[in-house]
Amino acid sequence: LADSKVRAILLDVDSPGGYAGRKDRHAVTTQWFSLHLPGRPDPEHWDLPPSVEILEAVRHRRKLQVGALRGNRFRLVVREFEGDPAVLERRLAGIGTRGVPNYFGAQRFGREGGNLQKAQAWLRGDLRVKERGLRGLLLSAARSFVFNEVLARRVAAGTWDRALPGDVMVLDGRRGYFTAEADDTTLEARIADGEIHPSGPLWGRGTLLTGGEVRAQEDMVVQGHAGFAEGLERAGLQQERRALRLLPRELRWEWFDPASLALEFRLPAGSFATAVVGELLDIEDAGGTEATEE
Repeated sequence: LADSKVRAILLDVDSPGGYAGRKDRHAVTTQWFSLHLPGRPDPEHWDLPPSVEILEAVRHRRKLQVGALRGNRFRLVVREFEGDPAVLERRLAGIGTRGVPNYFGAQRFGREGGNLQKAQAWLRGDLRVKERGLRGLLLSAARSFVFNEVLARRVAAGTWDRALPGDVMVLDGRRGYFTAEADDTTLEARIADGEIHPSGPLWGRGTLLTGGEVRAQEDMVVQGHAGFAEGLERAGLQQERRALRLLPRELRWEWFDPASLALEFRLPAGSFATAVVGELLDIEDAGGTEATEE
């Protein structure tokens, strides 16, 4: 919780505490936490480090569940920028309308890909993992890696933000989806408006919903990572879909000076700010990648 601001909900029900999602430890963050305090008064004193501040505390009858958030707002400051500001602004304008590839960030895979290495060893039977939370983290890393590999193929082909016959299109901000038909003349306009996005597989049990060449490409990627795919199926995960395209909302920027820039945008839950910044700038993670998510 270093350099964080915390909102806390005090619970009065018989359930453990919780939070909706992890935040980058190298940031100033604001979020809600829930605490299990059934039949007990609000604490008069909080034993917290100086960098943590309680902004608000209220009673609620439910704990926070992981994933129970609509999204995150980001304000990032770019320092020591070297380049042409006009070129960067053109990139920003393009991202605001076209979006970026919706990669899972390096945070999902741990420091130097350690989560993936552990997942591979565990799913192969070479590593015992008893802790439920760690098992979930490793399954998530494996699933995210397979998705990223599918997305990388679409990026290489220049089709990550286009509808191909047989694609499964997902509705922006909703769980609904449908299969793209070759004779559907409305798809291009709906994609341009940000209403729909082509999707990739979050692997698990079940049959791929895609068809034609799209399905053949997804099958090829999965066969190349059969250890992960089979492990995800054995773990009982069901197939889902995730948008291949990420549209930053409320994108704004401000120059402090020619070498310093503030970026602001909003992303849906499960998306990564690094996917946006990585399309704008050549960046290096000076702190290493942690097993945390945005």
